[in-house]
Amino acid sequence: MKKMVINSEYESLRSFVEELPVSFDNRGEIIYSGRNVVRDIPVQNIHINVKRFKVPNFINQLVYGNFRKSKARRSFEYANILIQNGIGTPDPIAYIEQKSGILFRDSYYVSVHEQFDGLMREFKWGQLAGRENLLDQFARFTASMHDKEIMHIDYSPGNILYKEDAGNYTFYLVDLNRMYFGPVSMEKGCENLRRLWGNEEMLTYIATKYAQYRQFDADECVALVLKYHREFWDAFTKKHKDRTPYIG
Repeated sequence: MKKMVINSEYESLRSFVEELPVSFDNRGEIIYSGRNVVRDIPVQNIHINVKRFKVPNFINQLVYGNFRKSKARRSFEYANILIQNGIGTPDPIAYIEQKSGILFRDSYYVSVHEQFDGLMREFKWGQLAGRENLLDQFARFTASMHDKEIMHIDYSPGNILYKEDAGNYTFYLVDLNRMYFGPVSMEKGCENLRRLWGNEEMLTYIATKYAQYRQFDADECVALVLKYHREFWDAFTKKHKDRTPYIG
C-alpha cells in the first residue's frame, strides 16, 4: 500500500513522484549514501532531491505503520511550518510512504535541490577574524527561530546552509524529521548549539550575540553554550576517535 502527498504548487510533478519507488535506483545522481540515500534528479528543468529513508527495524515498522508519523511525512510537514514562519528550507514537493499490511516499509521525501554558498561545517577550520558578520547573522537567525518557538533538534553544521548576497546571509535548514515546537528557554536554546563546529572563541562570539538578540545575560549564556558543547563533544569523541569539532 502506498500513500503519497504532493504540494499543490508542484502538481505537474505528480507522475514523476508516483513512479519514484520503482525508478529511484535508476534516476539522477547519488549525492549521499549512508543509512539513507539522497539522489539529485533533474526533472522539467529543475533539480530535485529525493531522500529514501532506510526500512526501519521490525519494532519501528509496527510503530511507523500504525502509531507514529514517518520521517518522510515529518520532513514534509515541518518544511511547510518553517516556510510559513519565514525560516529557510528547500521547497517541499512531496512525500511517499509504503506499507505491507500493518508493517511500514520505506519512505521518500522530495524537495527542490538548492545551490548554496556555504554551510556551517566550514567552521571546523579557520579563525573567527573576518567571519564576524556571518556568525552575527547566524546568531540572529537562531535567536529569531527560537523566539518563534521552533528548534531543530539536530542543529548540526551539516544541516545548516546559507546563501550570501552582498554581505547579507540567508540560512536554510535541512534534515528536518526531528524538530521541536514550543517555548525555548535560555538553557534549552544554549544547549541547542552544542553540536556546532568551531573553536571556543567562535562559540563565545555566537553565544554572546545570541544572548544579545534574545535579551539574555551574556555571561550566563556563554557559560551554558561552552558547558553543553564540551559535554557533547567529550562524549562524542570517546566513541569516534577520529572526529573533532575544530581543527586549528
